[in-house]
Amino acid sequence: MSRRFFLPAVLVLLLTVTVFAQLRDVTAAGGTAWVFIAVGVAAGIVLLFAARFETSGMHARVLAIVALLGTLSALFRVPFAAAPSLQPSTYLVICSGYVFGPVAGFAVGALTAIVSNFFLGHGPWTLFQMLAWGLAGASAVALRRLTLRRRWLVLMGIAWGMVFGIIMNLWTWIGFVYPLTARTFMVTWMASLPFDVMHAAGNALFLGLLGIRTIRILERYHGRFEWVRQEDMKGTAALGGEANREPDSVKNTG
Repeated sequence: MSRRFFLPAVLVLLLTVTVFAQLRDVTAAGGTAWVFIAVGVAAGIVLLFAARFETSGMHARVLAIVALLGTLSALFRVPFAAAPSLQPSTYLVICSGYVFGPVAGFAVGALTAIVSNFFLGHGPWTLFQMLAWGLAGASAVALRRLTLRRRWLVLMGIAWGMVFGIIMNLWTWIGFVYPLTARTFMVTWMASLPFDVMHAAGNALFLGLLGIRTIRILERYHGRFEWVRQEDMKGTAALGGEANREPDSVKNTG
């Protein structure tokens, strides 16, 4: 299998397992299309970003830092598992997306869910965690339109603490609640509200204290990479010019 399509294929397998896991509950509850709609939309978005990432042609230096940031974000989550929803993973995902762009930011967020759940437990919820953290990283690029200020980072962290909870509540709603109505979704959301507020407060804390410093560090790395790439391009152009230049012996004949 081509390396380019390996990750999308793995995610398709994850989608299949998720759908079959949900199919048993759907059949027992009398059947509903909401499960397949929610899972299909979530998987479609994840697969779209995965395919974009695989075909983006990123430099090896960017791929390396994306893998490193995704692993660090996942490892940061594990020690905080005892404190529900309080973890520094979202802060690092947002900083990554701000510096490296939406595709790399989504990849860091998706890796956070995949790697950390090897320690905390995989399940159908992993797909929705990939979606939530991935979108947090992808949306962080919107902050580039503003002057980098601590308050904007804090507001972004608070917003994604709440939106993350809504996405995960969607999974809880279709997986464990019956009947699936707007009222039952609101009850599900209200039950998780204290945990969402804790997540938002943790994001605000980490982004407020460490966000700008982390972004500056990542920008220095990214700037060094851009400098190396430009030097490589200049070197390639110079070699091309030498190759296209006719030898003097050829010019002077005839």
